[in-house]
Amino acid sequence: MRIACVVGPEYEDSELRVPLEAFRRAGHEVVIVGTKRGATLHGKRGQDSVTTDASVADVGPRQFDALFIPGGHSPDNLRSDERVVRFVQGFRDRPIVAVCHGPQLLMSAGMVRGRRLTAWKTIQGDLRYTEADVVDEEVVRDENLVTSRQPSDLDAFVRESLRLFDEAGAGAHAPL
Repeated sequence: MRIACVVGPEYEDSELRVPLEAFRRAGHEVVIVGTKRGATLHGKRGQDSVTTDASVADVGPRQFDALFIPGGHSPDNLRSDERVVRFVQGFRDRPIVAVCHGPQLLMSAGMVRGRRLTAWKTIQGDLRYTEADVVDEEVVRDENLVTSRQPSDLDAFVRESLRLFDEAGAGAHAPL
């Protein structure tokens, strides 16, 4: 599968690195999408950095099979950019995996109402205001959506995300 990973400044280091490495090891192509192509972004803990492969202005959701949203401050930073919000909305009917603060971006895209999910503890309350069915569990799957709360949940997050990708990957890859 071809997976778009939307990343902004101050992402949570392990919440990008651990799933990214696992998805690539499993044979998936992960494209780092940011607000500017070629930008170097640093994790909020200063342990990792990543360079964006593409700008959200230069790619479209139909070029990908799935969406990955790591946590940290990145989702909050990205949701103020309407281009990113529109990009995320384009994945409504395809696999989406989001960890920690990732559901903030889904919330801004109007994609959580009536959905069962989890997130970082402070985001859980915000999600309830949008009429999401919020639970406090290490990983939650609701149809095409997989969410987790925090770095200690990453093993379960990766496992369930890969299961979703495998189930959805029976079809052809997204066109370039």
